[in-house]
Amino acid sequence: MDNENLNNPEELEDFDELDNIIVLNDEEGNEVEFEFLDVVELDGKEYVVLLPVEEADAGEVVIFRVEGEEEDESYIGVEDDEEAEKVFKAFKEKTKDTFNFVDED
Repeated sequence: MDNENLNNPEELEDFDELDNIIVLNDEEGNEVEFEFLDVVELDGKEYVVLLPVEEADAGEVVIFRVEGEEEDESYIGVEDDEEAEKVFKAFKEKTKDTFNFVDED
């Protein structure tokens, strides 16, 4: 989410050690690496919360809705701000003991 940051670089380094890297293609077909943070289930849908590797210092996460079956999953960007905010709040609650969050307005 663009207006929310994780505020603990040491904890982000711990995720790097887990090697949970996901490579996705952007709209232009370029590969972009993300650190997998968590899966959130909300309102009968599944979402992944990812941290862009190149922008890890900024601590901004990206939320994708998971669609399709496990063998043929697709990650769809969440464009609805209200939906993204609900997912991010659920993520924050689920991981409040792991991360320190800073809200930016």
